[in-house]
Amino acid sequence: MKAFDPAVLALAQALLTARLKLATAESCTGGLIAAACTAVAGSSDWFERGFVTYSNAAKTEMLGVSAALITAHGAVSAEVAQAMAEGALAHSRADLAVAVTGIAGPGGATPGKPVGTVWLAVARRGGDAGSGGVTQTELLQLDGDRAAIRALTVQLALQRLTARAAAAR
Repeated sequence: MKAFDPAVLALAQALLTARLKLATAESCTGGLIAAACTAVAGSSDWFERGFVTYSNAAKTEMLGVSAALITAHGAVSAEVAQAMAEGALAHSRADLAVAVTGIAGPGGATPGKPVGTVWLAVARRGGDAGSGGVTQTELLQLDGDRAAIRALTVQLALQRLTARAAAAR
């Protein structure tokens, strides 16, 4: 986890300054974002909880993602990433949540969704669009093997969270 330490430290500072707590909802990264966050001493001051929802059933049971939404759009979609991030907020006491769902490979690709397709969503509790209270989704098209795609997803999630927390000050 050493590779993420600077990014996690920047996120920690942004969250502490904004007085925000974080929750994670992870599929393709299998808890790596939460692990990177909690590898830093003092993370209990800003990390609230993490959900590893690798299966569709877990997304539904733990985060309240509608099975119909998954059927309609697929687990790897903007709609599901958004529902995961918002579900993490609904099922925690966090102020900010990140969700990732994607295809890390080497298998799992489908037409229109190649290996490296990852949807990332960041949700903020409360407020209106002007105060950052909306969910932002982003499509990532990443290159590399399974480990590289997962590591890049963690790095980008940490960066997006830091920017969102910094904007909340």
